Amino acid sequence: MTTKPEPVNGTAPVRRVRSGTSGGRQRLVQWTFVLPMVVFLLLFFCYPVLRNLTMSFQEWTVASFYEGGSPFVGLDNYVELVTDPIFGTAVLNTVLFTVGSLAPQFAIGLGLAVFFQRRFPLSGALRGLLLLPWLLPLVVSGAVFRWIYDEGFGALNQLLLGLHLISDPVPWLSSTRYALLSAIIANVWVGVPFNLVILHSGLQAVPGSLYEAAALDGAGPWQRFRHITLPLLRPVIAIVLMLGLIYTLKVFDVIMILTGGGPANASETLTTWSFALSFEEFDFGQGAAVGNILIVIALVFALFYLRSIRDTFRSRGGRG
Repeated sequence: MTTKPEPVNGTAPVRRVRSGTSGGRQRLVQWTFVLPMVVFLLLFFCYPVLRNLTMSFQEWTVASFYEGGSPFVGLDNYVELVTDPIFGTAVLNTVLFTVGSLAPQFAIGLGLAVFFQRRFPLSGALRGLLLLPWLLPLVVSGAVFRWIYDEGFGALNQLLLGLHLISDPVPWLSSTRYALLSAIIANVWVGVPFNLVILHSGLQAVPGSLYEAAALDGAGPWQRFRHITLPLLRPVIAIVLMLGLIYTLKVFDVIMILTGGGPANASETLTTWSFALSFEEFDFGQGAAVGNILIVIALVFALFYLRSIRDTFRSRGGRG
């Protein structure tokens, strides 16, 4: 007669878990969370980009939507864009708008970040108040600045007239001299809070003991800022500038609400020109071509951004 061996020390026999079943369920759960994002990216990013790319090589007009005819024209749309006199103006205005926005945004944001590094009463409330331009929709910000710049009853002209700094109201939005500058100032106001938040977060990671040691060695505020703050903040600065550059290249709302790209193309950028070609002249092929040029420029700077992030992780001991 045979007897079953009893488990040692009274412990029950271990049952083998089906690893295949549990692994399959885990993968199913993972795909359940990932699938909505994949579908979203395919529908609202990949498809529009690919559709915009193919449209730029075709002659797309309003009739194409009804009749379905969109003949392939190759690089003709791009050639016509480059030879168009507005192209040079739009590129120059885009560069001026980008540089003119980034430099003040960064300088003011860094100054405010250093200022708020010191604790004082109501510093948190004041810092939160300064985030208001970033939280407001761009349409609202544009409408507010349109009222400020109004030639007849705008707050800016009324202030300057009251201070006797000007004798006649200045046409901020209808003058070829001031239109782009007015849009730049409005965009600076919108972008300063972003720089403030990121740079202030970066300053919190700088050890306070370094400042104390430098002060004991006789270093002044400027020397501490130059030899401690800036070197340690360099990775964060690179990320802020790259993100700001990518964002500013595609700014559309502020310019469109304030000037619409005018007057006489004085504030026309690549984004507003793409809109004008597509929805005012109804040349969707050329409008798509301008959009693709912007995408290529943004991708180039996005690669620099990703490289700066990799360098940041490497400098902190991570692996790129």
